[in-house]
Amino acid sequence: HVQLVESGGGSVQVGGSLTLSCAASGNTDSMHCMAWFRQVPGKEREGVATIDSDGVADYSASVQGRFTISKDNAKNTLYLQMNSLKTEDTAMYYCAAGSPYGGDWNKAYAYNYWGQGTQVTVS
Repeated sequence: HVQLVESGGGSVQVGGSLTLSCAASGNTDSMHCMAWFRQVPGKEREGVATIDSDGVADYSASVQGRFTISKDNAKNTLYLQMNSLKTEDTAMYYCAAGSPYGGDWNKAYAYNYWGQGTQVTVS
């Protein structure tokens, strides 16, 4: 079992920056990938970024070049550095862990464990 706890959300102005953290505990070695998703009311959960056990990252087109996913294996913590924030980045952000196949990295169904979410509001 894996437990994930997000933190770092908040309110920020357009163009600003924010860093999200996700503290992981439990059997994290069994998970090949960790990822960040986001969701706004009435819409599907959207894959934002993922990083695998080798440190290879992938991003959605909407955040490429603005967001950076990273992890500190010693601290068992996942990060999402968000720069040049836009109003459309406003959402609840979730940390996820799982072992998605190939192109499924941005599909919510491919992940087994989820955090409770942290709200990001850009205005």
